[in-house]
Amino acid sequence: MNISVSQAQGKVPVTIIKLDGELDGQNYQDLIAKAREAHEGGARNFLLDLSGLTYVSSAGLVALHTVALLARGEALPDTDAGWSAIRSVGRAGSSGVQKNVKLFNPREEVKSVLDMVGFSGAFEIHTDLDTAVNSF
Repeated sequence: MNISVSQAQGKVPVTIIKLDGELDGQNYQDLIAKAREAHEGGARNFLLDLSGLTYVSSAGLVALHTVALLARGEALPDTDAGWSAIRSVGRAGSSGVQKNVKLFNPREEVKSVLDMVGFSGAFEIHTDLDTAVNSF
């Protein structure tokens, strides 16, 4: 998977993390590391560009959830803990719609997974980049 990071300016600065390829157990920690690096550099609003993402596994869902926790300043799950990290994803929807992490243009095969686990209700999903950036 390739991960690129860029900046956009709407009402507030937005960090765009673009994912290309498959987000799975082999690389999900790479996404967490990129988001953590950006957060440590001052980023507070993240737009995850999923337009090039062709597959997301349960580990990838943990990564998406972890980015949301990071943006909210909450404790991160131990991603090496396996099932406990997966179970923490199930609580993603219980904390309401994420205000600092939004998703952009997921492909249908990825969107169906997001729908299945309730992430479509936990994350705003946008299909227009300008609208997405200005939604923060």
